[in-house]
Amino acid sequence: MLRCIPKCRLPEVLTLAPCKYSLVLNRKFSHSHDFVEAHQQNFIDMSAFQKSVLTIGSGILCLLDPTRADLISTFGEVSAGHALNHMYEAMNNNEEGKAILNEKPRINSKVIDLDKLQTYPSNTVGKCYYDFLVTNQVTPDSRLPVQFIVEIFSLPLRYREIHDLVHAVLQQPTNMLGEVTIKWVEGIQTKLPMCVTGGLFGAMRLRPKQRKRYREENLPWAIKTGTNSKLLMNVYFEKRWDQSLDDFYREMNIVPLVSKYGQKATKA
Repeated sequence: MLRCIPKCRLPEVLTLAPCKYSLVLNRKFSHSHDFVEAHQQNFIDMSAFQKSVLTIGSGILCLLDPTRADLISTFGEVSAGHALNHMYEAMNNNEEGKAILNEKPRINSKVIDLDKLQTYPSNTVGKCYYDFLVTNQVTPDSRLPVQFIVEIFSLPLRYREIHDLVHAVLQQPTNMLGEVTIKWVEGIQTKLPMCVTGGLFGAMRLRPKQRKRYREENLPWAIKTGTNSKLLMNVYFEKRWDQSLDDFYREMNIVPLVSKYGQKATKA
């Protein structure tokens, strides 16, 4: 599971030592103006050279310490490039995705009624997400703000804020095996270099039992799911809390992974 380490504004070229910062992410964004204003407060302008150095530096350090959420977020942003255009076009050509682009919905405790999610039936998207948060002791407020992207900056933030939802509906834990599995699905769908490298190199850090399960089950399933299922970035989860998981899987063309190893192997 990722350690959410506070990240400071970077100096001239590259600083990787974490420091305290104000988490603007926790505000409730009821209007697009507020959303843009918050981004302007967090944005760090960089030259092409600085961004290149930051891409290489954060990429290398992500491989050395994949638990550093701040490094992963930084690498994800500065390397996004064409992947953002790919996602934007795919979402803009989808009715639900276009609504997300226009409305820029947020997922945090100021907007999402977690107490209400708890009341939904067990086989629904909302209850599935709530149970995931409780089981893994995570919060929707833990995602870092976007700092290095100007155009369509709402996309990387949306990707971050639905990441736990993707874990939840695909029934993957937050251990290394679950993270690598989800990165494959996300990488195939979004083309984000951060996800692709996470899928490729993250598997190197798996323990022997996890590696066996990864080769036999998780990797083939993740590739098939990422290739055949509909784009999860197009899912307006906030309007689907009461949708049953069975209906969700049918609509999204997802076949849940049923492991022959059982739940114990997931935590191994």
